[in-house]
Amino acid sequence: MALWDRFKESASQMQTQLVAKRNDLKSGAFRDASMAMCALVAAADGTVDPSERQRVAQLIAANEVLQNFPADDLRRRFEENLDKLAADFDFGRVGILQEIAKAKKKPAEARAVIQIGIVIGGADGDFDKDERAVVREACYALDLPPHEFDL
Repeated sequence: MALWDRFKESASQMQTQLVAKRNDLKSGAFRDASMAMCALVAAADGTVDPSERQRVAQLIAANEVLQNFPADDLRRRFEENLDKLAADFDFGRVGILQEIAKAKKKPAEARAVIQIGIVIGGADGDFDKDERAVVREACYALDLPPHEFDL
């Protein structure tokens, strides 16, 4: 139980950090990379479950940092990324990681994309091994050390 408590505290701290940087997180690259990350986390196990799709869409709409962008635009981008993963998971994953990598030009945005992935992945109370693996993979795409995020 201590591990879960530590994770919840870490996710809460990450959300607080994201909110503090909210005014700096308004670029199109951040928006696109965040939606790609959300889709990757939602489909981390290789399938796009309708209930997971809906749950992550609700989390996106409720996320204070992502409210910098129109909700309809975020949902469309999230759905497009999920469709790529549903059509061909491995090929879609490569394209999505390329989309995420576009945020590496701005280190604060790159870190924020990873933090969003962790917050979204852990929102259901279980940041499982598949979710951890795709967020770790995104760290590599962004040239960030996974251990910085306890991955």
